[in-house]
Amino acid sequence: MMTRYERMKAHRRLQRRIRMVVEERRMALAQPPAPADPAFDPETTVEIKRPEV
Repeated sequence: MMTRYERMKAHRRLQRRIRMVVEERRMALAQPPAPADPAFDPETTVEIKRPEV
């Protein structure tokens, strides 16, 4: 029978392993950054037309 301390220790170890696997998968599935569209300037001002009532 495991003591409470041993259960907590095992639980922490399991959580740490799960976090490592999740992080590895996240990194493996991460898409490389898409190249920025040179024609798009995020600083340009865009006029928003209001619908006529």
